[in-house]
Amino acid sequence: MNYLLFLKINKTKSILNLLCLSMVFFVSNAAQAESNAAQAESNAAQAESEAESDKAESEAESDKIDNLVNEALNGIPDLEKGKALYRNCAACHTPEGWGSPSGRFPQIAGQHQTVLLKQLADIRMGNRDNPTMIPFTNSLFARGTQALTDISAYITQLPMVPHNSIGRGMRLEEGKQLYADNCKKCHGDNGEGEAEKFYPRIHGQHFDYVLRQLQWIKEGRRRNADKKMTKQIKKFSYDQLFIIADYVSRLRPDKSLVAETHDWRNPDFRPGFMTAPRAVDRYR
Repeated sequence: MNYLLFLKINKTKSILNLLCLSMVFFVSNAAQAESNAAQAESNAAQAESEAESDKAESEAESDKIDNLVNEALNGIPDLEKGKALYRNCAACHTPEGWGSPSGRFPQIAGQHQTVLLKQLADIRMGNRDNPTMIPFTNSLFARGTQALTDISAYITQLPMVPHNSIGRGMRLEEGKQLYADNCKKCHGDNGEGEAEKFYPRIHGQHFDYVLRQLQWIKEGRRRNADKKMTKQIKKFSYDQLFIIADYVSRLRPDKSLVAETHDWRNPDFRPGFMTAPRAVDRYR
């Protein structure tokens, strides 16, 4: 009897020990969980605070840049200073602003001043990915409003290339219809755009550049594109984008906007100024 009682007592002690250990484990886990939850809440609060701070800084920077752009549009340009600033651009866009036939560098001559400033601002803010341009946009914005006024006004008054590079000329009627149904409302009958609404001139632009921008918009790589335009382009096939770009590349600017001959050279630059391939070289 004493032996059986001894076994029962030991069994009871073991059960109590297990219960105690379980309680300790439960309490410890509960405390740890509570601590983890508190830490997670603290981290979330800190992350939210940092996000709000970053957003406020970003909005402040955006407002600052918007103000600079608006002031630049209303400024009185000094074309001599604009010419000096443009020398940094000429190495890629050429002294004439005609870019390259390959479309690596776009024609910027004659572009609306509003559009030029918007693109510079978008690159500066990281809304448009263009690593090559970042050092130049940072420098321009650091110089302030007058520099933006001067360089954009200088580029706007440059005559456009007489003959830009064009597509293969296939299915042009289909391209014309696609353009009329989807592009004309904003970019105009002849691709002239609208300065007040920041719609760019696309007539006279190199085929490969137009095509690349359309492809990038479709793929989400041109993040500063108009939302309505993006929605339209996403539904197009790559084949249709090719057809549209081919048609657009054949839209001709008004003669008053274009250089008289292929041999025109920007007189503000010395002969032999080293540049990227000139658009006119392709037609000689």
